[in-house]
Amino acid sequence: MQLIRKSSSVGADLQDQILPLTDDVSMFTAPCMGFVDMTATALEAVGYWLLNNSSAKSPTIQSVTVMTVGFGTQSRSLKPWMIALLIVLLLTVVAVTIGILAHLLVSGQKTEYYHGTFKISDLQVNRNSRQNNTYNLKDLKEMSENLVDEIFIDSALNKHYIKNQVVRLTPEENGVKVDIIMIFQFPSPEQRAMIKEKIHSILNQKIRTTRALSINASSVQVNAMSSSTGKLTVQACCGKRVVPLIVNRIMSGDIAAKAAWPWQASLQRNNIHQCGATLISNTWLITAAHCFKNNANPHQWTVSFGTTIKPPLMKRNIRRIIVHERYHSPAREYDIAVVQFSPKVTFTNDIRRVCLPEASASFQPNSTVYITGFGALFYGGESQNNLREARLKIISDDVCKQPHIYGHDIKFGMFCAGYLEGIYDACRGDSGGPLVIKDFKDTWYLIGIVSWGDNCGQKNKPGVYTEVAYYRNWITSKTGL
Repeated sequence: MQLIRKSSSVGADLQDQILPLTDDVSMFTAPCMGFVDMTATALEAVGYWLLNNSSAKSPTIQSVTVMTVGFGTQSRSLKPWMIALLIVLLLTVVAVTIGILAHLLVSGQKTEYYHGTFKISDLQVNRNSRQNNTYNLKDLKEMSENLVDEIFIDSALNKHYIKNQVVRLTPEENGVKVDIIMIFQFPSPEQRAMIKEKIHSILNQKIRTTRALSINASSVQVNAMSSSTGKLTVQACCGKRVVPLIVNRIMSGDIAAKAAWPWQASLQRNNIHQCGATLISNTWLITAAHCFKNNANPHQWTVSFGTTIKPPLMKRNIRRIIVHERYHSPAREYDIAVVQFSPKVTFTNDIRRVCLPEASASFQPNSTVYITGFGALFYGGESQNNLREARLKIISDDVCKQPHIYGHDIKFGMFCAGYLEGIYDACRGDSGGPLVIKDFKDTWYLIGIVSWGDNCGQKNKPGVYTEVAYYRNWITSKTGL
């Protein structure tokens, strides 16, 4: 792929069959005993056959065996190799039995979701400032998730604890309210009320002693959730994908796997692909302003989701297009727009929103980032039906502003990504699409919007991207996100 110059002209569960774990082990041993008795009978038959079909003399055994193996009322002398074979068979039976029991126990585990809340007190949250002297919401999300991880990994529920995920951070007076989903697995059936109280007790007790954050222990609450509600809540969280990132593939512009980039969208005018866009909520997209420089009539635009343009996974009508007030073509500054569509989408494995960075976020040169789009494979080419992906590197402003690269054309709110050697770049039809980065918890953030560049994949002419963090406050003012 050369993603290149961006032109806007362009049945009964096993869990119901497993009995609860108690001190009475007879419920497990009774079925196993019948199985072992049948096994013993089978081994007796094998031993009898071996005894009667073995030759009287063996070239390797010169003495008569004195060991006796008995089954039932029969007692026969067996040779050493027969005894060894029987022992192997017996060990195999034991191993299979243990494996079956282990499988039944594991398959009887039921995933359960619990919604917890607590308040972090005596804390300043600075969401809008680009200064780094206060906490931002991304920092608090990571700190809260790490704290809950530590609490349950070092608790009596450590064997049942799976993970947690912060789903909402709400700034309040003198602090922040944290909403978190905790996921556990328990043998079914279990008393949910009892489990809820145990989770609450552990969380409340450990939070009192933590020094990482100042948390009001009286604010801790825990409630059980239905499995369907829990799954939907977790799916609605931003920046999560179900398809693992295969790093070795993403370099030369390969075709993307299904559900690999669930926030990717295609903006179409009169059903023809024009630009890429990124899903940031169930009703809002973010894209480049220059995509609408010739036509900003929402009634002529639609958006589709999925890894192919035709057939689309889902289509929606565009309701509103908001181009940055200070964008004026052919100038390249303020190249950002937000687009509202209807009806809203339901998040699934294939359709999910990306996370937006805080206004204070910054990303280091040479960081690995990823670009996706339906753009042309070469300069002057046509858009592609299949979504493609490529891995790039952030290029420092000092390098990108060198005279032989872009010089003074790089303004505020822009940055470069790609390779000075060329080869991998965005192209016609990729405009407005996402440039994303993932953090250490595999959460994906939109940091750039495909904006402009000279040709496609040209040496010393990397792609130029609109910096999302720079316009974070503007995005909030228009969308409320």
